[in-house]
Amino acid sequence: MKKIVLGVLSILFIAQANAQSKKAIAKSIDSIMSNYTSPLAPGASVLVYQKNKIIFKKGYGLANIETGLPIQTNTNFRLASVTKQFTAMAILLLEKRRKLSLNDSLIKYFTNFPAYGKGIRIKDLLTHSAGLVDYEDLMPENQTVQLHDTNCMQLMYMTDSLYFPAGTQYKYSNTGYSILALVVEQVSGQPFAQFLQENIFKKLGMKTTVAYEEGKSTIANRAYGHSYANGVWTQTDQSLTSAVLGDGGVYTNVEEYSKWIKGLWSNKFISSSMQQRAWSRTKLDNGKIIDYGYGWHVEDFLGNTHPFHDGSSIGFRNSVGLFPENKLMVIVLTNRNEHDPIEEVHKIASLFLR
Repeated sequence: MKKIVLGVLSILFIAQANAQSKKAIAKSIDSIMSNYTSPLAPGASVLVYQKNKIIFKKGYGLANIETGLPIQTNTNFRLASVTKQFTAMAILLLEKRRKLSLNDSLIKYFTNFPAYGKGIRIKDLLTHSAGLVDYEDLMPENQTVQLHDTNCMQLMYMTDSLYFPAGTQYKYSNTGYSILALVVEQVSGQPFAQFLQENIFKKLGMKTTVAYEEGKSTIANRAYGHSYANGVWTQTDQSLTSAVLGDGGVYTNVEEYSKWIKGLWSNKFISSSMQQRAWSRTKLDNGKIIDYGYGWHVEDFLGNTHPFHDGSSIGFRNSVGLFPENKLMVIVLTNRNEHDPIEEVHKIASLFLR
């Protein structure tokens, strides 16, 4: 009887300690996110996922200052460049199905592409080492209509050279990822948004996640982007490049994003070796090592080498950090055009990596 009582007391003690620990973690994260807690300003959504469990999630501030709608953990944000990991996965899925090779030349899929693209391979596009000129720099000054991925391709005909020979250097490229979306369409025979929906989002139960196309799709529980000027927050949700899908067009929320990470950790889509490759630094043809894999930056933090990605647009700033060895993920999505939330991601991650 005494052993039973001691056992019950032990269980109660552990449960109480866990509850106290959760409260302490929540208090620490609230403090880290203090700049986003105003009930009258755009804010953020945060989630910490560890060992296949959500251990913290919370929304701060407003999804839309015009309606006063609060941010929740099912509020969908424009991911901006965090989208690139989904574009990369679409390519890797097609590679797994032997529909393409990462060593394929870009010219194989777009035979009329300018001659300077002859040496560009799919893997060069994935790792930002293709040397393509940024499509933003080629946009006409009088551009008034939003660009789409096909327009980004068309702008490549307005130049006759690369920044550098493909596969020799790193230069972050939205152009490369807009073209990768077109490769997915060319190879799969499906619109890019549909391919993501059927092959990734639907399979993971990401029911409200979407590669958004105005007039074709809708965004449930939508957060709108904002900017701060002269003491006032104003809505700045769309720019001329916001309709480009491959480099930044996905909307999701922190809860559904955690399903994505769970899918990656369980190798739901590609082999563990290919996933590790996607999360690792790249060795270029000349032996140079760059801090980018397939759709992921790679950095060191507190002794951990890990994948991460930021995303920013006219009204959003986002960041996600993964620590695969610890099965830890921290994501911060914000609907304001200021500050890089990788700072908050690192501070939150440090609570669990100490």
